[in-house]
Amino acid sequence: KMAAAAGAAAAAGLWSEVNRCGQNGDFARALKSVNKILQINKDDVTALQCKVVCLIQNGNFKEALGIINTHTKVLTSDVIAFEKAYCEYRLNRIESALKTIQSASQQTDKLKELYGQVLYRLERYDDCLAAYRDLIRNSQDEYEEERKTNLSAVVAAQSTWEKVVPEDLGLREATYELCYNSACALIGQGKLNEAMKKLQKAEELCRQSLSEDSDVTEEDIEAELAIIHGQMAYIMQLQGRTEDALQLYNQIIKLKPTDVGLLAVIANNIITINKDQNVFDSKKKVKLTNAEGVEHKLSKKQLQAIEFNKALLAMYTNQADQCRKLSASLQSQSPEHLLPVLIQAAQLCREKQHAKAVGLLQDFADQHPANAAEIKLTMAQLKIAQGSVTKACMILRSIEELQHKPGMVSALVTMYSHEEDIDSAIEVFTQAIQWYQQHQASQTRGPKSPVHLSLIREAANFKLKHGRKKEAISDLEELWKQNPKDVHTLAQLISAYSLVDPEKAKVLSKHLPSSDTMSLKVDVDALENSHGATYVRKKAAKLTGDNQQKEQGQGEVKKKKKKKKGKLPKNYDPKVTPDPERWLPMRERSYYRGRKKGKKKDQVGKGTQGSTTTGSELDASRTASSPPTSPRPGSGAAVSAASNVIPPRHQKPAGAPATKKKQQQKKKKGAKGGW
Repeated sequence: KMAAAAGAAAAAGLWSEVNRCGQNGDFARALKSVNKILQINKDDVTALQCKVVCLIQNGNFKEALGIINTHTKVLTSDVIAFEKAYCEYRLNRIESALKTIQSASQQTDKLKELYGQVLYRLERYDDCLAAYRDLIRNSQDEYEEERKTNLSAVVAAQSTWEKVVPEDLGLREATYELCYNSACALIGQGKLNEAMKKLQKAEELCRQSLSEDSDVTEEDIEAELAIIHGQMAYIMQLQGRTEDALQLYNQIIKLKPTDVGLLAVIANNIITINKDQNVFDSKKKVKLTNAEGVEHKLSKKQLQAIEFNKALLAMYTNQADQCRKLSASLQSQSPEHLLPVLIQAAQLCREKQHAKAVGLLQDFADQHPANAAEIKLTMAQLKIAQGSVTKACMILRSIEELQHKPGMVSALVTMYSHEEDIDSAIEVFTQAIQWYQQHQASQTRGPKSPVHLSLIREAANFKLKHGRKKEAISDLEELWKQNPKDVHTLAQLISAYSLVDPEKAKVLSKHLPSSDTMSLKVDVDALENSHGATYVRKKAAKLTGDNQQKEQGQGEVKKKKKKKKGKLPKNYDPKVTPDPERWLPMRERSYYRGRKKGKKKDQVGKGTQGSTTTGSELDASRTASSPPTSPRPGSGAAVSAASNVIPPRHQKPAGAPATKKKQQQKKKKGAKGGW
């Protein structure tokens, strides 16, 4: 009995210590006291609960969950449901946390708060919105502002990821968190300028709020503002201000924020700006997207976008195997998504396997008819790149939902015209016009739509351009029927009938307006003062005084320019008739007999430099007029003319220095040798 009494007294002392440490927030010391209590009674429910709470407060969620799971008989779901669900939530076991909350017999306020957080992480935004509305309606405590912030975050997520138009919750944007969430909702709606103003207001409120605390440094404020600045940079990027966005992104990275999710998003956005340029920077940035815990910080669509960009980066850096691996993994996760198969096709095209790429796209289009339109457009582009325009047209015409669209009709007509297949081009027009006729007949019997009339007019113009006037007549009659006052259409119709049925053309010509009704009221003064008459007016202003009188008297007499007499040859003889073949080359003239063979014109320069031809002597009298050469240094001044003769082909022009030419020749030879 004395031992039991002593144990009870010790336990009471330990409980007092636990209570005191809990009030002081010293959970590490409280845990030691709880462990001592459990040594006395290992199945003490209160002690086990306290131990779990202490471990949670110290961040040891895994150990706390282990204790809950090993003492299930004592710690039932009714007793410790919140603690168990919270540990699972913090360990990113979100599905398990949801099951724990739903299995609890009593839904306490704490469980409802956690339920809202779990639904947000599971991206079940509609259920989450309802949960927070219920909490705000039925709760009155100091955490109302936090609940409103969470509610605005749900609305922003709906606007961003589900493209739901957010309803006005009537929340007073008194905190920077509420302003930030409101800005995110506006970005989801595409209202970028309004979103930027909200972010600027959020930045101002954040600075005011944090500057009131004397312990907060400027670095702490900048770290808190990082997420706001990141969203500002994102808006700049969407607006096309990529340089400003890139600068702001890099400033945030230099701050080294602790939020791995923020860093991953910024790194991904920088990679999208770089595209296929600056790939080394992109390879550095992609490491930030692989940080531990990123997958728990971002939404599914954000993570998917990052994986897509990783695959594209692998393609741009010629890592074909890595690109195929990533795109195949993405396709297995989202079989109906377009991007993975488009990336695979792009990689095959880079490897010059166009046929295989088209086959891959065709298989996807067959398996997913809902997404076939975009895939077939890509297939047509590949066919055009290969030069198979007709096959590309066949693929485009197989997209039924786009056949009648003006853009598709225009593209097909242009391509068929390029291939000179006018019949197929006219068939495209006919099918599109028929679609609008059937569509309009099923809805209303009123006048034809502007798009329908525009297609008829384009078809008529196309047929007229290519000489199909008989086929154009029906289209023109339809247009004139819709608008009998259209003179242009009537004129086209008369022109077409004039070649087919002249009598009909005469009858229709009576509907043309008379010349009196077509007279134009022209303001002459306004026409002269217009921009086009400026040059004429300036020239007219120069005619003053005598010149003006002269112009009035002589009328439109222009001054003739004197022609210069052509120069005649020096040996021109006016008594001799010029050779009629003088303009032809000598070889093409009728009297040309060719050069005489057998006579050697000159005997000089046939041998080596400076030597004379064998068997003949040079005549000094024939070279007396040759320019003399300077004697070499040390040689006699009196040298016979015959010994100083230079062959004509080796002679230098008079006055040209010999040494300069030799130096140039040396330089030229040196250049050839690679000096």
